[in-house]
Amino acid sequence: MSSKRRLVLTAALIAAAVGASGCSTINRFNPFDRDDEVQEVAGEGERISIVAADEKVEPAEGLKGADFFLPAPAPRTDWPLPGGTPEQSVAHVDAAPELSVAWRRGFGEGSKRGRHVTAPPVMAAGKVFVMDGEATVSAIDAASGGQAWRVDLRPDLKRDREAFGGGLAYADGKLYVSSGYRFVARLDAQTGQVEWKKSTEQPLHAAPTVALGRVMVVAIDNTLVTFEAADGEPGWTYQALTEPARILKASSPAVQGDTVVASFGSGELVALRIANGNELWSETLSRANRSNALSEIRDIPGRPVIYEGDVYAVSHSGVFAATDLRTGVPRWTLPISGITTPWVAGDVVYVVSRSGQVICIARESGQVYWIRDLNEGQAATKKGFLGFGGKKDARPVWSSPLLASNRLVLGSSTGRVVALNAKTGEIEKSIDVGAPVLIAPIAADGKIFIATDEAQLVALR
Repeated sequence: MSSKRRLVLTAALIAAAVGASGCSTINRFNPFDRDDEVQEVAGEGERISIVAADEKVEPAEGLKGADFFLPAPAPRTDWPLPGGTPEQSVAHVDAAPELSVAWRRGFGEGSKRGRHVTAPPVMAAGKVFVMDGEATVSAIDAASGGQAWRVDLRPDLKRDREAFGGGLAYADGKLYVSSGYRFVARLDAQTGQVEWKKSTEQPLHAAPTVALGRVMVVAIDNTLVTFEAADGEPGWTYQALTEPARILKASSPAVQGDTVVASFGSGELVALRIANGNELWSETLSRANRSNALSEIRDIPGRPVIYEGDVYAVSHSGVFAATDLRTGVPRWTLPISGITTPWVAGDVVYVVSRSGQVICIARESGQVYWIRDLNEGQAATKKGFLGFGGKKDARPVWSSPLLASNRLVLGSSTGRVVALNAKTGEIEKSIDVGAPVLIAPIAADGKIFIATDEAQLVALR
């Protein structure tokens, strides 16, 4: 497979889950043929769509050109979790107004067949922590790009030498690591010394969330597993519905108070008590579409975001919802398909659709202010299977957005990083970082940090 086709395939994240249980996705779907009709068979436990299939997302007439409130950009000294905070919500960061490259640093093996760089970087104590495609974790000085330490965490057993996925989280001077090599570990963040390492039954494609003394991470079999942060002892688990068809990446839970909200490959959004794993509520973000087989993949691969009493999440099968954190009742829903994490700030929430549209939505009503199609004029693949035989090149895939210095910053599978005016959606600046960007940028210490698909960390000033 050519390098370009491999990147498009990886970026599209349409591959089935890789795990011991196997997957039927490739047999069931032709991911690049969207014209085929799909016959759906109702069965026990069939999900009920909460969004009509014929709905479309369009700007509201009354909101076109209207202003809205955004909090002022504020400096941050750290970014300890994949979403910046336990709620996976950072309203507005003061960082990188020039959007020019300050430095870049390689941190190991990039994505290629059988391995993928999927871990969002985190930052604390003046260091950016990253993980490459083979579970090697590095600490990089945020100011200079110099390497502080590097640790290879791959298992010694030959049968466990191929895997991918996982992520990082920082808390109280410790770095917590989850991995597709079936382990969770704790490292000393200053030295990289491994303090404990626990095996898991399933690969972990998601980054962990650490809160209230617990490490929480979603396994590939749709199980939320927990560990004691102090010693790695296993805690409670929560099993969501089994779903063989899912996205290549996975989500990290969001936490507020004693409540953790997790999303799963089944399209389930679930709120639980951190203390004991008791379920508070569960919602399924799913809608069927007879003209698109990909709607069968119900995964919520982006992180759920908690903001001012609501949870925001978008599913691959076409539901973007604002849900009351206390009751689990949807406040509004929109027919948007996405694989990214929404960004919520002030009066609005931004979401990036799977087709490359950036959509600015009124947080209270769910009405749309504006839509910016980042792939306008780009051809889409109409036929073909797994990247072969397509008549046209696939559209670029875009990362989750970051709101920094009054602009939305996103990266793409083509290596293009753009900054959009947060109020109007107009593109204000565009740069090429030289490698695909599939992981959302983070911002701290006045800089934006981007981990590329080729295992390079790029700092933008």
